[in-house]
This record gives sequence, C-alpha cells and structure tokens, in this order.
Amino acid sequence: MSKLRDFANTVFGAVAIVLVLRSFAFATYHIPSESMIPTLEIGDRVAATKYPFGYSRFSLVGGDYLPRFPGETGRIPAAMPERGNVVVFRHPITGEDFVKRVVGLPGDRVAIRDGRLWLNGAEVPLVRSGHWRYRDQNGDVVPVTAYRESLPGAEPHTILLRDRRSPAGDMAEQVVPEGRLFMLGDNRDNSADSRFASLGFVPVENLIGRADAILYSFASCAGETGLRCAPRRMLERVE
Repeated sequence: MSKLRDFANTVFGAVAIVLVLRSFAFATYHIPSESMIPTLEIGDRVAATKYPFGYSRFSLVGGDYLPRFPGETGRIPAAMPERGNVVVFRHPITGEDFVKRVVGLPGDRVAIRDGRLWLNGAEVPLVRSGHWRYRDQNGDVVPVTAYRESLPGAEPHTILLRDRRSPAGDMAEQVVPEGRLFMLGDNRDNSADSRFASLGFVPVENLIGRADAILYSFASCAGETGLRCAPRRMLERVE
C-alpha cells in the first residue's frame, strides 16, 4: 500500500506540473494547414509562450468551461499583442486552436487591395524576395511570389501571393473594434482569416499564446524537380 501511495503521489505530482506549465508557461501546437507558409509549414511543432499577453480563461488547460475573467479584455493583466506577432488563439466560432499573424489592433483601419495590405490609409511596404512553385494539399502545383512585408513597428516577415489571384481575398476598409484583433495568414491566398465571416475579428480574450519557436518539423515532400519542398527545421525562432 505504501508503494502504491508513493506511485500515485508521483503520478499526481507529474500531472500537476504538466498542467501548470501548459497553463502558465508554454504549450506546443501542431501545424495542420498551409495558411502560414512559409513562416510555418505543415508538420511543424510550435512552442507558444503564455505570459506575453497575460492570461485569459483560454490560456488555461480546460479553461473553456470557466467564466470570463474580469476586465475589458478578459485578460489578467490586460496585455495586448504587437502587430506582427504570430499567435495561437481559440477560434471564436468553431472552438479550434488557430495560428495566424496579428496585423490590426483595436482602432486600426484595415483594407486589402489587390493582395496588398493597407493600414490606417497607408499601403504596408512589400519587397519582392523570391518566386517558386509548390504542390498544395489538393495536389495542385501553385506558382507564388514571396515578398518581405514590413508592418509598422515590426520586423519584416515573408508572405506569399499566388501569381493567379482571386479577388475573393480583397477587402474594403474596416475599423478593428475595441477588444478585437485582425488576423491574416502569411500564405495570403490560402488562408481562412479575418477577411472572411468564417473567422472575422478575433476577441483579445481568445489569445492563447505567442508562437515563438519551431521545435521540430515532420514536413516532407517528394522532392519533385522545379517544386519547392518544405524545409526540415529544429529549434528555430518564429519570425
């Protein structure tokens, strides 16, 4: 009985430590889609730190069933992300965990015209950085152009625009409401993000953490001639 109690205490202590770390320090997430290529690839395992934005009920393991935390944003402390942060958040409609880039803060005026992002009446600078083709999840070969995008006050990051674009991703100017964020995927023509009613503006409360590092990757492809393969990565910073 004594050995059984010791074993049970050890298991309980280990579980408690894991729950505390996953609730207050960091958690890891698998990338299942192409929406953040080339920043994040299918198969990447990402570490998201919890403390940069404070904590909401969605930060905690099992916190979906807790009441909303007090305050305007439902976060303690009421911290805000910065433009350019790649974040993990709870989808306000489906309840799934999503990863996107924050591009619009409360009060920002956001528009997308011919694939170009406009913030507060100014076009966000883009510098062409490459051109390649890759095979998407549907098996189609997609030609894309890569650009370095520079959000105000943020380090440049890479986005992709398809060479044959659809106007469906463009958006008339909208103002980000208080307590909400505007999110975009870096693979702009293959991302279900805040441009669309299926997501819309994301409540600040729904933030889970900031994606800071790629721990490792199971990304792979057949290595076809002329097509880009997702790189294998380990312990890389998320830009």
